[in-house]
Order: sequence, then C-alpha cells, then structure tokens
Amino acid sequence: MAFMIAQRAFLKLYLIKMVEERRGYGYQMLEDLKSEFKPHGYLPPQSEIYRALHELVQEGVLYRTKKLKGNDPSVDFQEIVLYHFTNDGKEKAELYRKQVKTDLDRCLGILHKADQDNFGYS
Repeated sequence: MAFMIAQRAFLKLYLIKMVEERRGYGYQMLEDLKSEFKPHGYLPPQSEIYRALHELVQEGVLYRTKKLKGNDPSVDFQEIVLYHFTNDGKEKAELYRKQVKTDLDRCLGILHKADQDNFGYS
C-alpha cells in the first residue's frame, strides 16, 4: 500500500469530474488544473495529465473524438481531442472514485496525525 495517493490517481479524479462537467479537451483541462492548484503550490505536469487521460481511455472509462477547434474549417486547422464517457464509463468512473476515496481518506488521516503530532493542529 502506498504512503500517499499517487499523483495520477489524484489527476484522474479531477479529469473524470471535468468530463462530467463537459469542460473540454486535454489542453483546456491542463490549464484549468494548473490555475486551480497553483495557489496550493502544485502544477500538474502536462505529461501526467495526458498519461492519466490515456489510462482512462485504455480502461474503457473514456473515449476520444477529434474536431476542429474553430467554427470555420477554411481558417481553423487546429484539431482538438475531446473526451467523453463510454457507454459504461460513468459506472466505471464511479467505481474508480470509490476505490480512490478509500486511499484518500487514509492519506488524510496520516496527514492530520502528522500535523497534530508535530504542530499541535487538528
């Protein structure tokens, strides 16, 4: 059992949430996560975001589609990859969340204990 939750497991939780909220494509998710966690001193690496998305596709949680970024195909040539749930992806995502929640609760308990024991905070 790992000491703390793995970075990729943590990122997958947020990527699943972003797909649920229809928050776009890989680069947009990366930028959203960077801005969300920057105040906490964490900048998720681009490579980890894309590895996590790739794993979610391999695990059958998500599938990818491609489309042009803009509305005018004669001008907008940039293709983006959008992520969507597979037919049973939402159920797989919920099972994954439950598994990670157990690890997250254990990690929080360890961190709270360390904080309390060493700094007197709760």
